[in-house]
Amino acid sequence: MISLEKIPRRSYTDGSTPLEPLPRLSAELGGPQIWIKRDDRLGLTQGGNKTRKLEFLIADALEQGADSLITVGGVQSNHCRLTLAAARREGLECHLIVEEDLGPEGTGLGPAGANPPEHTGNFLLFDLLGADSVTVFGNGSDLLREAQALADRLRGEGKTPYVIPVGGSNVIGALGYVDCADELLKQINAAELDVAAVVSPSGSAGMQAGLVVGLHGAGSEIPVLGINVSRSRSEQEPKIVELVDSTADFLGLPPVPRDHTVGLGDYVGSGYALPTEGMVEAVRLFARAEGILLDPVYTGKAAAGLIDLIRQGRFGTDETVVFMHSGGVPGLYARARAFD
Repeated sequence: MISLEKIPRRSYTDGSTPLEPLPRLSAELGGPQIWIKRDDRLGLTQGGNKTRKLEFLIADALEQGADSLITVGGVQSNHCRLTLAAARREGLECHLIVEEDLGPEGTGLGPAGANPPEHTGNFLLFDLLGADSVTVFGNGSDLLREAQALADRLRGEGKTPYVIPVGGSNVIGALGYVDCADELLKQINAAELDVAAVVSPSGSAGMQAGLVVGLHGAGSEIPVLGINVSRSRSEQEPKIVELVDSTADFLGLPPVPRDHTVGLGDYVGSGYALPTEGMVEAVRLFARAEGILLDPVYTGKAAAGLIDLIRQGRFGTDETVVFMHSGGVPGLYARARAFD
C-alpha cells in the first residue's frame, strides 16, 4: 500500500464508490464476468473521475494561497464542470477556457454528437454553477497559453490564481487514482475476485496513469488496458508513460515497467467527442442490460473497446474484468443526435 497521508487533500466523496457485477451484460456478451467501478458516483456536481484528482489539486491550490482557479478543456468538459463545482464548495473564483470541436472533415462544427457551445449538458451546468468566466476558443487553440495569459491578468488585479491542466492530469491529479487503486484492490479482495484486467478510458491519462502506478506500488500484477478516446496508440502511450514515470518518481517508487502501459487506439473514430457506431451500441447495451448510463466521449468509447476485445476472444468466458466508469453522463444530453 502507498501512503498518501502526508500529501494535502480535500474530501468530496463520502466513502468508496461501488464495485458492482454486471451479470446481464456479461450473459449478453457470453462472458467474461464484467464488474464495474462506479466512479460516476463520486462527489461534486453529477460526479465523475475528475473528483478524485481535484481532492489533491484543490488542496495544493489552497496550500499555495490561491483564491482563483483557471482550467481548460473541451466545450462540454466534465473536468471543467467538476473544477467549477469544487470552486463553489471552497469559495474560490473559477475561470474556464474551452475549445470548440471540429466536424468529421475537420472544417467546423455541427456534426451529430459533437460538443456544441450551447447551454446544454455540461455547458448548461457551467452557467448554473456560476462560472466567473467562460471563454470559448476555436479548435486547436493553445488553451494553456490562454490560461497563463489569464493568470497573468488576474495577478495584475491582485489575485492569486492556480492553473489546472486539461483533465487535471498532472502528478498531483494522478494521485487521486493512485489512491483509487488501493480502494479497488480492497474491494477486489473482499469480493474474492481473480481479475484478468482493468479496462479504463484513456484521455488526458491521469486516471490510467494513477491506476498503473497504484497497482504497481501495491505489488499487483493486474494490467490496466486503456482505451484511447482522442489519439492513436503511438500518440497516446508516450503521454501515459511520461505521467506514470513522473508520478512513480514523485512517490519514490521503483520504475514501472514499460509494458504496464497500454493505450489502444482502435476506437477513437474520426476524433475526440465525435460519435462512432461502436460507442452508440455500447451506450445502448449498458443502458438496456443494466440500467447504467455511459457518456459518449469517454466511457462509451471505452465500453465499445471492451465489447470488441471480448468478441475478439481477448478474455476467457470464465475470466473477470473490471470496467472503470469515469462518469461524464451530463455530456450525454448535449449529444442526443448521435443516437438518432
